[in-house]
Amino acid sequence: MLADAAFFPRDKSCGDGLTPRAMAQLDALGLGEWTRSHGTNKGLRAHGFGQTLLLPWPGGSLPDRGSAVPRTDLDARIRQVALDAGAVPMNGARATDITRPGDRVTGVVFTLTDKSTHIVQCNRLIVADGVRSPLGRALGRQWHRDTAYGVAARSYVKSGRSDDEWISSHLELRGEQGEILSGYGWIFPLSDGEVNLGVGTLATAKRPANVQLRPLMEFYAGQRRDEWELGDDLRAPTSALLPMGGAVSGISGPNWALIGDAAACVNPLNGEGIDYGLETGKLVVELMAEEFDLATAWPALLRQHYGEAFSIARRLAGLITVPHLLPIFGPVGMRSITLMTVALRVMGNLVSAEDRDVVARVWRAAGKLSLRLDHRPPFDAGAS
Repeated sequence: MLADAAFFPRDKSCGDGLTPRAMAQLDALGLGEWTRSHGTNKGLRAHGFGQTLLLPWPGGSLPDRGSAVPRTDLDARIRQVALDAGAVPMNGARATDITRPGDRVTGVVFTLTDKSTHIVQCNRLIVADGVRSPLGRALGRQWHRDTAYGVAARSYVKSGRSDDEWISSHLELRGEQGEILSGYGWIFPLSDGEVNLGVGTLATAKRPANVQLRPLMEFYAGQRRDEWELGDDLRAPTSALLPMGGAVSGISGPNWALIGDAAACVNPLNGEGIDYGLETGKLVVELMAEEFDLATAWPALLRQHYGEAFSIARRLAGLITVPHLLPIFGPVGMRSITLMTVALRVMGNLVSAEDRDVVARVWRAAGKLSLRLDHRPPFDAGAS
């Protein structure tokens, strides 16, 4: 059974960007050609500190292309793949609670659109209910905000450059008073007459993000209007808080597991989550098929796949929130296309397990060291 609180097609707060990691998963689902029909991009156009750099996707063991597809379309198409494979849909059903006489979940309580409740009994449960994860909270999930998290907003706007071949990020994001913010703005062409335009900042419990996202997004759109031939209206603006880098605990039990955004599988350096949602869905099904006890096996597997990268990435993201560091080091990075090419690869977590070059080895070594220094490793309750 595939249950959702909404009726499809439905929207979701997202930048809609599909990096090579996400493209690899969509190819595996048989959606490669469908994704290409929505347009492809060559890589990232990075702006900031007086520089503009074109940074192609690195290729290697991953596809050398990206894309951007509105989640209204993408999620409905992925859902259809599941239904074609035999999944039973249940829409307009908000998961609000569970039945759990012991450690194992035996059923899920749904509230339907007519306010009635319905219990679906289950042998296994996968929770993919997003960044807030109300069902995850009912199961004991905790979000630890001492490491970096994201605060982001997105909208859709008409653009004369909707078919641009590069996604664009402005790494020098400034507020209305000219101050540099610890985040970036983005414009992702959708090849349908519109672009996904948004802004995001990083924060920690010690250094919260004191920004009003909607005015900041409108200000950013005004700065880019002529360059991108933007329309006047920002359509369907939404915002979200993003737990990142596995900064949650309580993500599994003997027969249940949280995946994707619900498990904080969001890249701390670029806010990307689609690829991790697809990857963790695949991983948990494979683990369930082998009848492992997910209580320990699932966090361990996530740390094996993402622990090193998430640990070092959220440590670096935390540094970005420190005042005055970005204005000092941002211009240095943007003056070197070699350095920024490396940055694109590591920020996008495009270092695969098969890569053996110098960058891959250094990144993995840094991740191992960072993981040893963590008082709360990714997907672990850690120290109080």
